Amino acid sequence: MKYAQMRQFDVANGVGIRTSLFASGCHFHCKNCFNEEYWPFDYGMEYDDAAMQKFIDMGKNPNVTGYSLLGGEPLDQLMDDMMLKTVQEIKKQTGKTIWMWTGFTFETLNEKQKEIVKYVDVLVDGQFVDEKKNLTLLFRGSENQRIIDVQKTLAAGEIIPWERKNGY
Repeated sequence: MKYAQMRQFDVANGVGIRTSLFASGCHFHCKNCFNEEYWPFDYGMEYDDAAMQKFIDMGKNPNVTGYSLLGGEPLDQLMDDMMLKTVQEIKKQTGKTIWMWTGFTFETLNEKQKEIVKYVDVLVDGQFVDEKKNLTLLFRGSENQRIIDVQKTLAAGEIIPWERKNGY
């Protein structure tokens, strides 16, 4: 797996101050994607155990609320288990919240993707659709995208939208 960038203090991708990882590689190629340069799977730097630990350590700062995983497409990173290992280690080492953006919809995730997502707190799902672009939306770019409270969804067995009052 490769990554395009890490941001220790990101206030645009989720609630609060977050540490963000932008994975390289995406097969969706959404029209007018804001991260088109991250589409190639060989773009950026190698994401290995040392890079993962650096990312997690960046988020241990007491000012950081949680972690955000974006791309590219974080759920296209199935050639190794680094994305799974990352979400597991974030929870193990910090217990902080994890937000993830994906072009996949929750209902279409495969088993490996579901294994990753079960560690995620908030999932913004669905491809960016240029014709449904809406700059007034919170944490998403187009009206088809949903913000899902993953843990409540898993417990209920149906999609439960995230509500800001949840505190994260």
